[in-house]
Amino acid sequence: MTDTDMRNEAEDSGPSGYAAARLRLLTEETRPGPPRRAALAALTDDWLAGLFAAAAHNLPGASLVAVGGYGRGELSPRSDLDLLLLHDGSAPEAVAALADRLWYPVWDLGLALDHSVRTPAEARRTAADDLKAQLGLLDARHLAGDRGLTTALRTEILADWRNQAPKRLPELRDLCAERAERQGELQYLLEPDLKEARGGLRDATALRAVAASWLADAPREGLADARRRLLDVRDALHLTTGRATDRLALQEQDQVAAHLGLLDADTLLRQVYEAARVISYAGDVTWREVGRVLKSRAVRPKLRALLGGGKTHLAERTPLAEGVVEQDGEVVLARTARPERDPVLPLRAAAAAAQAGLPLSLHAVRRLAAAAGPLPTPWPAEAREQLVTLLGSGRPTVQVWEALEAEGVISRLLPDWERVRCRPQRNAVHVWTVDRHLIETAVRAAGFTRRVHRPDLLLAAALLHDIGKGWPGDHSVAGETIARDVAGRIGFDRADAAVLATLVRHHLLLVETATRRDLDDPATVRAVAEAVGTQGTLELLHALTEADALATGPAAWSSWRASLVADLVRRVGALLAGEEPEAAEPAAAPTAEQERLAVEAFRTGGPVLTLRPQADPLDEDPAREPEPLGVELLLAVPDQPGVLPAVAGVLAVHRLTVRTAELRTLDLPDGFGDATVLLLNWRVAAEYGSLPQATRLRADLVRALDGSLGIAGRLAERDAAYPRRRGVVPPPPRVTVAPAASRHATVIEVRAQDAPGLLFRLGQAMEDAKVRVRSAHVSTLGANAVDAFYVTALDGAPLPDDEAASLARRVEETLRG
Repeated sequence: MTDTDMRNEAEDSGPSGYAAARLRLLTEETRPGPPRRAALAALTDDWLAGLFAAAAHNLPGASLVAVGGYGRGELSPRSDLDLLLLHDGSAPEAVAALADRLWYPVWDLGLALDHSVRTPAEARRTAADDLKAQLGLLDARHLAGDRGLTTALRTEILADWRNQAPKRLPELRDLCAERAERQGELQYLLEPDLKEARGGLRDATALRAVAASWLADAPREGLADARRRLLDVRDALHLTTGRATDRLALQEQDQVAAHLGLLDADTLLRQVYEAARVISYAGDVTWREVGRVLKSRAVRPKLRALLGGGKTHLAERTPLAEGVVEQDGEVVLARTARPERDPVLPLRAAAAAAQAGLPLSLHAVRRLAAAAGPLPTPWPAEAREQLVTLLGSGRPTVQVWEALEAEGVISRLLPDWERVRCRPQRNAVHVWTVDRHLIETAVRAAGFTRRVHRPDLLLAAALLHDIGKGWPGDHSVAGETIARDVAGRIGFDRADAAVLATLVRHHLLLVETATRRDLDDPATVRAVAEAVGTQGTLELLHALTEADALATGPAAWSSWRASLVADLVRRVGALLAGEEPEAAEPAAAPTAEQERLAVEAFRTGGPVLTLRPQADPLDEDPAREPEPLGVELLLAVPDQPGVLPAVAGVLAVHRLTVRTAELRTLDLPDGFGDATVLLLNWRVAAEYGSLPQATRLRADLVRALDGSLGIAGRLAERDAAYPRRRGVVPPPPRVTVAPAASRHATVIEVRAQDAPGLLFRLGQAMEDAKVRVRSAHVSTLGANAVDAFYVTALDGAPLPDDEAASLARRVEETLRG
């Protein structure tokens, strides 16, 4: 059926005909995107025009006007109908009756309606008081009735907008900034709001409004296509969910991708991110131009008076580097610059801009992209130095890098960048896409360049450490090969390229080892020393580890992790300096407090504990997130089965998160016979609220140990009430044996979805397997638990290989169940 046939059906059959024609149009698969939106708008126009004609009875001085998104003809399947009933005020009762005959058929069909009834003067007053209303009227489009009335209003609204632009545009800029602060940046969010987030459809509409003011204009290249892409995704989202939503939720992304004919949800997000970047960059450029024009208008009368009338004032140009100058708060090319003869100029201009804390002008970037020739391989020393200078400039690096990336300069300089560009990271710990995370890591690393002897290698490693995420397999392994190749191409010698490859290959080594291994075990220190090789590389890896974690997100770094990594680095550094690690020594003698608790536990026959609040040792670096309130839990209990699951279960019931867990057997002093006591030294933190009292914890521990508390049932009730995302299935757990991780125990690694009582279930599984847990190293990264348990047989020896593998399978089956 053609569009004409659909419109005739809608007109002939009234509301039911329109509904049928609308449904048929939305279920067609032959015309997605702009054709369908245009056809839906035309179909709705004809239906509303018919309603108006039937209800108005030739009423003079009234018209029906589409505004906002409907005025632009951008009707998504579940879009509101934004309508204005305009009238000249001569027949208010007749207009009120007309409004009822227009709005009720729309409501009867279940369509969302945003409506108003105003005279032209009322509409102008509303627009003057309400910026959002004025923006909607800028897209006013005549539907039915007195066309002259609509045309006059459009002319007046546009004239008002242009006259008020010096006042209104700063207000619009602040509105966009406030919305971005509230909704986040579309180009980085895993569940973005296609309309409200920065770089979304609202921002694209704001750029149209700026252009309508005639005060400034947005870069037009790619902007219309970016807007179309976001609208296509919103259409698919509406049809997939059947709801008027702009939030692209995780559980709907695969269906939306399939509806659009895309490979998967990651491909969908990359397209959304690319569109958002175009709009965001256009917004940055446009608002800078608005600010410059408004500043120029404010200064010009004073300047004319000072210059005595009509003399022309040329903007001052300040040299920044060879071929690069600053003008009007932006970095531009000098008049003598010849990018076609100077292939280093793009990097030199970018480094100069970042060092000065200024943006690169759009004209300069486009000229560099169009005219600059390719760099030779390997790069000349100046090019490499300029790249390092750019990366080491701190926060200003971000806007300069984004400007180069928007015009394709980065992908030409570093072809491997294209694989990580706009690549999403489906991990709640990460707050950025892969490419932005790399730049954020360089920004963080710039603050650590005084800590290392080779800051150039640190900054290059920061840029490349996750470059392998664009390839299949382990990104560290793939990244090692890519980093070695890139290092050679940009001019590092073979030795430096080897260091960079090592840093990329092992950029997770320190934090993973420090949080999941026993640092008192010499095998742990030796393994790290063998991987790192030299003290210089260790120094760089330490700084890279911290920069990477800080750039990942608040959950990836803390004072606890920092102290563990620093301790590991100290031990490895000593080994690399020639100091052999001491053989494992017997456990240190108990402290007076530990001995007192042990004796009391023996005398009472039950658990005895203390809770000692810990002050956060985090240094004063404002970039770091504060650690949650934590305490040291010191517990002594007569040696008996089930201690680990009982303690873990009670802590889970009291909503305490375990950060570290150490267990040891303590022999009592002479005079107490052969009795032994288990001593647990755990570090815990409250999920929220205040910490429980020690007496309550002890009472519940007594009940847990004698079996009367029913931990499993209480945790099951909490688990059943735990909110889950509809349709989201977490990856299955994985339990493995870490070979050669320790000579004194078997190391069991657990990776699973974090949940209340997870440590209780793990402890119960190991208790059932008749193994002894010597220590536990637990960490939670977003929704993922990454734990390591040092276990032995009951006689204290490591498990044989077959028993270790059997234990890993058993624990994994427990978690899957």
